[in-house]
Amino acid sequence: MMINIEVNHKQIQARHGETILSALRRNGIDVPTLCHLEELTPTGACRICAVEIEGRQELVTSCSQPVEEWMKIQTHSPRVLEARKTLIELILANHPGDCLYCQKNGNCELQRLAWSLNIRERRFHQNTLPSRIDQSSPALVFEPAKCILCGRCVRICGEVIGVTALEFIYRGQHTAVATTGNKALNLSCCITCGQCIQVCPTAALREKDQTTEIQQVLHNKAVFPVIHYSPALPVSIAETLGFKPGRDMQKHLHAILRNMGFRKVFDTSFAIDFLVNEQIELFLKRLKAKSGLPLISSCCPAWVKHAEQSLPDLLPLLAPLRSPQQIMGRLVKKYLSDQFRLQPHQVISCSLTPCTAKKFEAQREEMMENGTADVDYVITTRELIRLINLNGIDVRRQEEDVPDPPFASGSAAARLYSSTGGVAEAFARALYYKLEGKEMSSPKINKLRSSKETKVFSFTAGGREFGVAAIQSFNSLLPLLEEIKSGKKHIQFIEVMACPGGCVNGGGQALNDDREAWSQRMKTIYELDERDPVRVSAKNPGLLAYYKSTQTEPGSREAASLCQAVFRERKVL
Repeated sequence: MMINIEVNHKQIQARHGETILSALRRNGIDVPTLCHLEELTPTGACRICAVEIEGRQELVTSCSQPVEEWMKIQTHSPRVLEARKTLIELILANHPGDCLYCQKNGNCELQRLAWSLNIRERRFHQNTLPSRIDQSSPALVFEPAKCILCGRCVRICGEVIGVTALEFIYRGQHTAVATTGNKALNLSCCITCGQCIQVCPTAALREKDQTTEIQQVLHNKAVFPVIHYSPALPVSIAETLGFKPGRDMQKHLHAILRNMGFRKVFDTSFAIDFLVNEQIELFLKRLKAKSGLPLISSCCPAWVKHAEQSLPDLLPLLAPLRSPQQIMGRLVKKYLSDQFRLQPHQVISCSLTPCTAKKFEAQREEMMENGTADVDYVITTRELIRLINLNGIDVRRQEEDVPDPPFASGSAAARLYSSTGGVAEAFARALYYKLEGKEMSSPKINKLRSSKETKVFSFTAGGREFGVAAIQSFNSLLPLLEEIKSGKKHIQFIEVMACPGGCVNGGGQALNDDREAWSQRMKTIYELDERDPVRVSAKNPGLLAYYKSTQTEPGSREAASLCQAVFRERKVL
């Protein structure tokens, strides 16, 4: 039901029951916010979105106030603008003034609001004690002095991800955001997914930047720097480089990375296909033994860490396999060490990924061999953009290039790993091909591409019925397992990813992303899938050539040694 309201002396239409903020934005009227997150219950905590309503003595927060037909609203009256300006000035009173050196300079919501409200000096000054910068995490940095108490990180961690590593502590003017028990990040239940970074309006939360170390490596003639990139990267960097959002930048990406100084450029899609084949062999062994099912994916390091510290009873169901990043790191070091007669530590393996949790994964003890890490550095999408700017690379003048053999090819199924439901879809395609000896008549599985919280798909192969599922939230996993245990659902494989939308919405993606941005990336991945002639991991020609040259096959001892992993319970607060 539509109703009429008056905004800034003009009539607009609003839906009955929606908030004022929703109606305003739908009609192209911009009202600033700091605490607001789409699809979550509004809190009105920051009050930046306040508007003036005729007949009301006080200003009203537009994010939490439902529309009513009689309303006459002023969004930018002198009273409203003065209130917003005062609120921002009070926030700036105890905010650090290091904007010139801040990682978010030019991309900071607080800075943007101050500029739009014409704040050019500090009217209020408050003496605050310097706060400790928490750099204990291998992936994240927390600087409490830059926190403006908007609460976004607390809400995204608890209500969306389902981890609750952050919370408000103390009261009144001493209120602060901290981890449980106000301990360091590395002692908390943080899974380093990085979604808190994505929603933080300032740089209170940010990734641990490694661009300086990468630059040193690229200019060190004593080492052999190589890089392998996630299939989510080519469809994630277009808009930040001035291209159409969602455009496939794969061929440009190769040239950019070579110009930076990387000696070899590889596509991690190769390792994904390798992992899918090993996953199928593991699944069939468990199916034959009638134990360890449903098999739960372990390709997301944030999910694995959450399982280790919060759901240890589920560890026997996790596939004891490395993520594609770690498989690729081991493959690359082994191949280049033999090819160029180098020591493994001389091969500097860099991973390019939209995931901050992979920074944590790369330094796990289990991901090292004889004291040498399989992956030495992990660079996020944001760090890549900084490196491009640092090296003065004009991306529009780059000639198209291709990755290096033998890790140059990947199937369309491998690219699907970047989007939610893609892991389950790649698994279903591979299992059907293994048991039937042919591809599905319709490889595109729409049921695994929906926006549902829990996506389920059933199919028949080898005379048996199989069910696969993909969940969008940790909170959905235990109820699904209960339904499987009770016999209500027949599912043998479950995909679990920490970030909503999958890697296309990873914690290391460009800042200020929204659902439209990562939906466009998913759309591009699905379009590439339709055009790719190789839609099953087992048919990757580069992988088949690798098996032949190394005299190995899926499920063999040699193949297993490259991707086996051990996950153990972690004790955290």
